[in-house]
Amino acid sequence: MISAFLQTLIDGLLIGGVYGVIAVGLSLVFGVLKIVNFAQAEFLMIGMYAAWFSWAYLGLDPVFGAFVALAVGFALGALCQRLLVQHVLKAPPVAQIFLTVGLLAVIENGALMLFGSEFRSVRTPYQTAALELGPLFISVPYLVAFIAALAISGALWLLLTRTWIGRAIRATSQNANAAQLFGIDTRTVYAIAFGLGTGLTAFGGGVILSYSAVSPTAGAQFVVLMFTVVVLGGLGSVLGALVGGLIVGVIQSLSTLVMPIQLQNLALFVVFITFLAFRPQGLLGKGAR
Repeated sequence: MISAFLQTLIDGLLIGGVYGVIAVGLSLVFGVLKIVNFAQAEFLMIGMYAAWFSWAYLGLDPVFGAFVALAVGFALGALCQRLLVQHVLKAPPVAQIFLTVGLLAVIENGALMLFGSEFRSVRTPYQTAALELGPLFISVPYLVAFIAALAISGALWLLLTRTWIGRAIRATSQNANAAQLFGIDTRTVYAIAFGLGTGLTAFGGGVILSYSAVSPTAGAQFVVLMFTVVVLGGLGSVLGALVGGLIVGVIQSLSTLVMPIQLQNLALFVVFITFLAFRPQGLLGKGAR
């Protein structure tokens, strides 16, 4: 019984770390631009395709292809921000919702036209490998994805805390008008922050490709989980998204000890709703005055 508990806990932490990276981009976008991007999960799908093509035509492992996905996600996100999102930043929330939902539909259907509806997967030397630690087994693809998620999270922390652009992003997030008075080009910061947000989600899509297939509807599998992670951790909190991802992964995994695997999301949302009833701002979110 103890070994089963430890096994499911390890599995939950490994997948939860990837959830955190997938969701941290959504939290970053909201924290800086104050807009909820309903098309965020489609950039995960774009990242999966970028990593798949890197594997198919360049021979890159999905983990290395994830960095290609990061660059592609950043470029497309920054372009979308400049051409579309920038024009609705001060618009009513309903306009922002319609824009991002419309962007979701365009990206998904565009991928369907370009790549077809078939599922595509990769083959790696470690795809079915596992590390044995006594009675416990650690899936190598999940472990590799988890390590990559930790590495990119650390790089994001260094960017936000140790660089000028990171300080500019945090200043703009706190008070855009004050940031402009100090000479910060907030339009550029918005584009960079949005691109970082979509790029990080695309990176997450790349690292999960080693154990998950990609199709134009791949983002739909993760969209609810992404919003659950972000709201649980605290909307706008980057660290909260990472912590929330770990919690969601653990809850999903541990629930399978007492419930059928088909009901793991039911257990997650029961805990989620109960938690928000007592702390609606999330774990690391700031309470409203």
